[in-house]
Amino acid sequence: MTTEPQPASARARPRGRGALIFLRDVALIVVIAVVASVVIKAFVVRSFYIPSASMERTLMTGDRILVDELTVDWTGYDRGDVVVFEDPGGWLPTSATPSPGGVAGVIDWALTAVGISASDSEDHLVKRIIGLPGDHITCCNALGQIEVNGVGVDELDYLDLPDGSSLASTTDFDVTVPEGSLWVMGDNRNRSQDSRYHADQPGGGFVPLDNVVGRVVLRTWPLSHFGTLASASDAFMGVPDAAE
Repeated sequence: MTTEPQPASARARPRGRGALIFLRDVALIVVIAVVASVVIKAFVVRSFYIPSASMERTLMTGDRILVDELTVDWTGYDRGDVVVFEDPGGWLPTSATPSPGGVAGVIDWALTAVGISASDSEDHLVKRIIGLPGDHITCCNALGQIEVNGVGVDELDYLDLPDGSSLASTTDFDVTVPEGSLWVMGDNRNRSQDSRYHADQPGGGFVPLDNVVGRVVLRTWPLSHFGTLASASDAFMGVPDAAE
């Protein structure tokens, strides 16, 4: 018994349907990947770049970093942690560069959403935590150190100071960190507009914990700078808890 050959159009139909199924599966994978990336960025890690020299030599201008947003919800923050936070108000100049519009704006939004771009870096700041809620911080003692709760802190391992200088700040201050806030400073002390310089702002130079995005855990770019940040916990080891 012979079977008559099918028309060419009938033979081509399954192949065309297979191509559609393939494209559907690819689109589904892309959507899942984008959603996963957005969730990871929102709740786990987030990418930023360093736009200024205020944290040199720890973080250099142009470095890319990853910020841990998740574990700090359980562990909290420690003195010496390097953190990224939103402008508490008046710390950053008003940007003169408008956000891209049209197709470029959509692309930038999408790349930022999945963590590939970091265009919102200039709306955030990165500094080191010096004081936690309740801490009494003064500067400077006879050794040029900042004192936290009456104990001098040796920060020379990570500070970028002029040759021959060991002065942790050229500006004297005496503050007590309010509840729910942090006192932060840049490692490049003479080039950092940090908590010391914003006492006239509504927040008095303190950073609300609600503004903190997370702790910097990794330098990702350039490859020559790739690696985790050295812990500064030893510098604050002898500091007692704030007085009740």
